[in-house]
Formats: sequence, structure tokens, C-alpha cells
Amino acid sequence: MRANKEYQLYRDVAAYLRLQYPRVMYHFDLTGLNLSRAQAGMTKAIQGFSGYPDLFIIESRNGNHGLFLELKAEGTRLFNRKCELASEHLKQQSRVLHALRSKGYDAWFAVGFDEAKRLIDGYLR
Repeated sequence: MRANKEYQLYRDVAAYLRLQYPRVMYHFDLTGLNLSRAQAGMTKAIQGFSGYPDLFIIESRNGNHGLFLELKAEGTRLFNRKCELASEHLKQQSRVLHALRSKGYDAWFAVGFDEAKRLIDGYLR
């Protein structure tokens, strides 16, 4: 079985949040993980829309209702050589992040742990 880099990133971010911000509530969306066929089907049946971000930090700050992060493993390239989002999947996720920002949330892509930490710290401090 190959390593799931995104799951490891989830674990690292969760450990960081528990250590640095123990009173902050957060939730990971698990649909991006390697689910069984049955689990994936059940999850898809109850989702309201496609592209929900991986992490929601449930804290109001700076006029925002909370922070959403779409986490990507270290080394993930978001853009192609034409400076366009590299896939239709990323375009859908970008549309969701934009819609969340228009509804009063902070919402961003975070590639790797260091970028996720920087965005979390910037939001919560």
C-alpha cells in the first residue's frame, strides 16, 4: 500500500492545532481520503456540493466566520505553464473557495504543512 501524503498532512496539521491552539474547534472533511467504494458512495449521496474544502477552523476572526483550507500535499502544482489551474478538479475547488470568501469566510489552498501553518497562524493570531 502506498503512503497517503494528504492523510499525513491532515495528521500533522491536526497535531499542530491540538498543540498550538487547544481551544480551537476544527473539522476535517474526509471525502478526500482513500475511502472504500461503499464509503465513497455513501459520502457522495449525502454531500451538498462537490469541492468542499478539507479543513474548517470554527473560529470567527477579523470579520470572517471561519477559515477553510483546501490542503494539498507538499510539491503539488496548482498551476500549469499557462498560469491556469492545472485540472478541472482544482478549478472546482477554487470556485468553492471563492464562493466561501463571498459568504464571509477566509478560504484558501494550502500546499504542504508550512503553508497551512502560515495561513492558520495568520488567521488565528
